[in-house]
Amino acid sequence: MEFYDRLQAATADERAGLYSIDFIRRGVEEGLSREDYLAFLGQAYHHVKHTVPLLMACGSRLSDDEEWLRVAVAEYIEEETGHQEWILNDIAAAGGDKEAVRHSRPARSTELMVAYAYDTIHRVNPLGFFGMVQVLEGTSIAVADKAAEAIQQRLGLPNKAFSYLKSHGALDIEHVDFFKGLMNRIERPDDQQQIIHSARCFYQLYGDIFRELGRRDAVTQAA
Repeated sequence: MEFYDRLQAATADERAGLYSIDFIRRGVEEGLSREDYLAFLGQAYHHVKHTVPLLMACGSRLSDDEEWLRVAVAEYIEEETGHQEWILNDIAAAGGDKEAVRHSRPARSTELMVAYAYDTIHRVNPLGFFGMVQVLEGTSIAVADKAAEAIQQRLGLPNKAFSYLKSHGALDIEHVDFFKGLMNRIERPDDQQQIIHSARCFYQLYGDIFRELGRRDAVTQAA
């Protein structure tokens, strides 16, 4: 079995746990309220704006014999640059205040996920960052298009309010094929185990963002 397939199998339980979170399930099945959609976009902004800096950090710490992977990281950087601005534009199109989001602090769960990514790259093994790629891009393929359709149908917002979700659903299908090829070239067992471990952690940490969003929604409804 190639490494990508082993990575998928080793993280199946964590992936199922993420997809079962109520906030995600509601978003896909029945859409979200405008307030919940804006809250989701706000936290997406706060982690997506770190994608390129994280890729740069990862690339800078790869060894000379991993130059092939550094080239791939450079391609990722080119693809991902500026995506946080898409999110801010979606916020504005949905009636939110994009500048308030730009200058806001992330939720604790979002801050912890980003911090773990930087720590893994700088302190443990830069290849652990690909555990984050596994989680975020795989989740986009699984739910982004369906959630965008359900939310748009519920709220009646224009297409320009969904550039992040709709573009990532399509883009990440291509990215996952690219990612699969990269992972199947990772041969060192310690690197493979680090990617699996990090992916498991990122499923939990990414899920915590949606759990926190769900708690916020519950408090709002109770009030």
